[in-house]
Amino acid sequence: MKKILFLTLVGFENIEDRGIYYDLVKTLSETCEVYVVTPREKKTNLETELAQYKNIKVLKVKTGNVTQCKSLLEKGLSTLMIERQYMKAINKYFTGVRFDLVLYSTPPITFTNIIRKFQKTHNSKTYLMLKDIFPQNAVDIGFIKENGFLHKYFRKKEIDLYNVSDKVGCTSENNINFIKKHNPTLCNDKIVICRNSIDPRPSEYFKRTNIARRSLNIPDDAVIFLYGGNLGKPQAIDFLLLFADNFHRVQNSYLLIVGKGSEYNRIDSYIKNNNPKNVILLNGLPKKEYNAIMTDCDVGLVFLDHRFTVPNNPARFTEYMEASMPMLAATDTATDTREWLEDKKIGFWVESKQENIEDMIKKAQILANDSKLRTEYGRNGRMFLEEKFTTKETAKAIITFLENNQNGDHR
Repeated sequence: MKKILFLTLVGFENIEDRGIYYDLVKTLSETCEVYVVTPREKKTNLETELAQYKNIKVLKVKTGNVTQCKSLLEKGLSTLMIERQYMKAINKYFTGVRFDLVLYSTPPITFTNIIRKFQKTHNSKTYLMLKDIFPQNAVDIGFIKENGFLHKYFRKKEIDLYNVSDKVGCTSENNINFIKKHNPTLCNDKIVICRNSIDPRPSEYFKRTNIARRSLNIPDDAVIFLYGGNLGKPQAIDFLLLFADNFHRVQNSYLLIVGKGSEYNRIDSYIKNNNPKNVILLNGLPKKEYNAIMTDCDVGLVFLDHRFTVPNNPARFTEYMEASMPMLAATDTATDTREWLEDKKIGFWVESKQENIEDMIKKAQILANDSKLRTEYGRNGRMFLEEKFTTKETAKAIITFLENNQNGDHR
């Protein structure tokens, strides 16, 4: 049985959780042994530990804090230290294991030394799942100065990561075009599609109960627009607040924002001070509670900063499609979002600039007033998910690549 080493910054404390990485690991484990290396951040006060679940071994490595940090300096230093911490733990706990494939995702872009080690010592194949195109995404929204020291440093790290990878799996066609355009020396054969995919639950799982509605004092017949996910600067918070401020114009509807992140307190203060009608903010909920709420919602919302030149594809797309929810998105023009929503008839799109708020409200009104359209678009989204975004297809592509490249030829 093939052995896969998966390096991630996602916390795998409970293998029964769901998400794009959990689902992929579990699908891969049906035909391979998967060795997951995951952080156990300092704030958890937990030590390094190895756990096993059938064909999955999870090495939980004690690291610094890389999420919800007190400062960017803390996050940066912790991220830079992770590679060494991971390597030390792998050497201790996985001694004697020969890996056929090293699988890894961005962020971070700093695992190059680990990858090269296993290429050299194990002749391992290497596969990058490119989820974030860093540092350009940080430059786009002003986190990093273009052509400054940090930009040049991380850009070199990015190029090294692409070069060391046998395959670079991109989340969309626009992602592929972006990588090819900005990295013309990369071999085109190594750049492939690797979508944000999940193992979809049956549609019956999302049967509406109204339990969550009643706990939030939302009428059974109201239309709920849900934003669930990170609440940080990339999420076009100014536009989100403008939408909240104008949401009273969407009749018989509620705006429900569920998440956490660096901008949560700002959103909380705005809502408390301005009291926009029918707008509810909930701090990040456990996945089980969030799923229970999602089953009672009607429209999924996506927000991204209009300044992005990098084609981002939020993982929450798959959550909304799984739940057969139509979508309303306010994003940049680089992403594939508009094409997916409009061409597949699964939702509406606007560019997340302030001058487009009227268009955003009008499209929200259309979705709120037309239940048949919501049902049709939700059904189309579910079909699109089952066609393009399942871990079964992603795992098949990864394993086929591995089986077709057993001769030690790193391309």
